[in-house]
Amino acid sequence: MEPARIVAGLRALVPADRVLDDRQVIQGYLQDQAEWAPYAQAATVVRPRSTEEVRAVVAFAAEHGVPVVPRGAGTGLSGGANAIEGCVILSFEAMNAVLEINESEPYAVVQPGVVNDDLRAACAERGLWYPPDPASAPWSTIGGNVATNAGGICCVKYGVTRDYVLALEVVTGRGDVVRVGRRTAKGVAGYDLCGLMVGSEGTLGVITEITVRLRPERPPERTIAGYFDSIVAAGRAVSAVSASGVIPSALELVDRHCLEAVDAWKNMGLSTEADVVLLGRCDANSDEDAEVIRRCFDEAGASWAAVSTDEQEAEALFDARRLAYPALERLGPVLTEDVCVPKAKVPEMLARIEKTAAVHDTLIANIAHAGDGNLHPLLITPIGDDAARRRAQAAFEDIISDAIELGGTVTGEHGVGLLKRDGLRREVSPLVLDLHRAIKNALDPLGILNPGKVFS
Repeated sequence: MEPARIVAGLRALVPADRVLDDRQVIQGYLQDQAEWAPYAQAATVVRPRSTEEVRAVVAFAAEHGVPVVPRGAGTGLSGGANAIEGCVILSFEAMNAVLEINESEPYAVVQPGVVNDDLRAACAERGLWYPPDPASAPWSTIGGNVATNAGGICCVKYGVTRDYVLALEVVTGRGDVVRVGRRTAKGVAGYDLCGLMVGSEGTLGVITEITVRLRPERPPERTIAGYFDSIVAAGRAVSAVSASGVIPSALELVDRHCLEAVDAWKNMGLSTEADVVLLGRCDANSDEDAEVIRRCFDEAGASWAAVSTDEQEAEALFDARRLAYPALERLGPVLTEDVCVPKAKVPEMLARIEKTAAVHDTLIANIAHAGDGNLHPLLITPIGDDAARRRAQAAFEDIISDAIELGGTVTGEHGVGLLKRDGLRREVSPLVLDLHRAIKNALDPLGILNPGKVFS
């Protein structure tokens, strides 16, 4: 169907200003942050303001066989929100209201375009807390977080997005509006269709409203920092903390390449102190648990380890962790990995990543939610260097293979999207892939919802 006909048809169904036809403006919606993930030209971008408008768009697309690609803030790292040729991009930037915060249950009801940190701030005003905290929390939206089952720094203790989603309003591939899940504390009637939607990357339905579980305000934290001379030694410290029985509220790894990039950008002086930094936090039995973690760091060979007494200094260390990715982007295109391995295998996986960097002559920096085995090797290539790009892509595939071999998974929180489709086929059996396809066909029989993503 020609783009002009799609635009005209949609403008007959929803207010005309919701439907974009300016090609320069549309260009800004065509891809997420996944380096080298392919994308194509969309027919239009629609910015709905209500569930009814979303329903009308999807019903039109179903009638005419037009692909629909849901999009949040475009902060994804797998290509899951990238445009497909001739598609309608549904951008939820205007559906950004916090509809309800219930303090007695407690839960919040939000539209998908609500920014993660804005929800957290609104909850904090009521003495409540929404735990999932991806590094993109200042920009990423709850809808995108739900679509990818986003994690974050504190999920080692508090879990990922799926652990907090109670109910969803969804527009199906036929243009029907349904509600799945429930707002009660317990409920096991029927299949867990709500949980199925979380992490489905827009392939099973278009999410238009989200109810999330909240927790009481978070207790104060203590921070433990450890400096290490090698990434493998830091990995041993991660295994030691896991074996200690202490569950930290965060356990993050930042290597020298990241520290140097942050120092070059922000002049924080961290790379002069260590090759690798491990950052731990505790928010229950904090003094005792913090001391246990410090001893684990020491016993694993830390060159220095201490429990922080200066919260400003501690926060600066976590700021460096959050700044690592944008700092590395200043060096060249960054291809981001997102593998997860059993915690006991973290030292071995980190050693394999170092070997892969050498074999493929590729700069690989490492940040990690190390406490739950979720590693983010960052592959950096010089701008315009096609040979370096090919080496980095080969290294990317080797890292996936190593993670699977060690009993891990190809993605811990970024999603499969376009970049990990081959990895998914390696991770799960053909019979399980068939189950995925059967579910996709049942919920999206016309095949219009984000086609070609996750599996092909």
